Amino acid sequence: MKVAVIGCTHAGTAAIVNTAKLYPEAEITVYERNDNISFLSCGIALYVGGVVKDPHGLFYSSPEKLAELGVTTKMRHEVVSVDAEGKTLKARNIVTGEIFDDTFDKLIVTTGSWPIVPKLDGIDLENILLSKNYRHSNTIIEKARQAKHITVVGAGYIGVELVEAFQTNGKQVTLIDSADRILNKYLDSEFSAKIEESFRDKGIELALGQTVKSFEGMDGKVSRVITDKGAVETDLVILCIGFRPNTELLKDQVDMLPNGAIIVDKYMETSKKDVFAAGDSCAVRYNPTGKAVYIPLATNAVRMGTLVARNLVRKTTEYMGTQGTSGLKIYGLNIASTGLTEGAAQDEKLNVDTVTITDHYRPEFMPTSESVTLKVVFDKESRVIVGAQIISEADLTQSMNTLSVCIQNRMTIDQLAFIDFFFQPHYNKPWNFLNTAGLEALPEIKTEPVYV
Repeated sequence: MKVAVIGCTHAGTAAIVNTAKLYPEAEITVYERNDNISFLSCGIALYVGGVVKDPHGLFYSSPEKLAELGVTTKMRHEVVSVDAEGKTLKARNIVTGEIFDDTFDKLIVTTGSWPIVPKLDGIDLENILLSKNYRHSNTIIEKARQAKHITVVGAGYIGVELVEAFQTNGKQVTLIDSADRILNKYLDSEFSAKIEESFRDKGIELALGQTVKSFEGMDGKVSRVITDKGAVETDLVILCIGFRPNTELLKDQVDMLPNGAIIVDKYMETSKKDVFAAGDSCAVRYNPTGKAVYIPLATNAVRMGTLVARNLVRKTTEYMGTQGTSGLKIYGLNIASTGLTEGAAQDEKLNVDTVTITDHYRPEFMPTSESVTLKVVFDKESRVIVGAQIISEADLTQSMNTLSVCIQNRMTIDQLAFIDFFFQPHYNKPWNFLNTAGLEALPEIKTEPVYV
């Protein structure tokens, strides 16, 4: 069996390693256009901020490790075209320029994503940078040393983490986003407001509800960001607007979402037989709505890559879908979410209700007992849980993994009230705060008078 893999991303690495182990007789060839593989891009802010001193820890594989499994890795090789029906591809050696053809029995497309770059005047000025791969992270660190003021465009997870990293390193920072609040895709306003408050307390300028229109520069370097509401003087700009799937190779050959994300079945196979895909190049089944959506997360990628290998020869293991569960730590605040926010549920025209509690997560007689705020979103009629968010100075983020399982299994808010959790004063109260949220949401019981 001849297997070709395009892109050694999170999903690619998982697919390659598991394919090599499951099918030792397979001839596996990997095409990767970069000079490194398996970079954990979600660690960029930690590297930029100096929390991670040795960036080599952000790589979890190498061509040498794959070679030990019998895999041929062609670094600095770009696949320029694919004939999915004819099972052939054309590749180019980026170093030598040589172009050659190859064939495959099975094709695994794990080409990942690329940052969205807006077509604006001045976008090509020096010191306007992207944040995606290892090369980007090193450039950011190098350029940031000389910068006094840094502007981050985009208030998603990566943008927010970079803002904290830059401010911690003593830089003046402005965060621009067209939405009127940060992290609006992941958190409702009562949660994002607490992070915004911590940013303002640190002197970070929040230019929210503003759209970038152009960039201006001096001597070829960016010096101003022009928005629809004003201008920001700056030395360095980091674009964190979002990501777009890298799927041009399969355009018009397999089914895709309008943004180009490849649609796969529950066994990770595309609409073309023997062509599989995983990771940021794909759509995922989003369990809270049942729809195929684009949610580029490392967790989705490694699961999907592993499933590709297990289903490459025969259909063995179904994809369970995702809740889009994610976490974040900003200035001592531990934040996590899973499923739909209240705002996202309303955008989906779902009839939802919510319960929000603020409580001490463990007994007050303990030496410390930080408070926790938890919000659970549930369908008003079926009472099935569809989303949740949490914030605390204590690290209670793993509770979102618990609620992710609840959403996965379509549990109700009423069941959450009485789920069996252990009690130990070091960790919680007799009623775990998840139970407490469920109890708060229980419907009233109407009783008739009892006559004795």
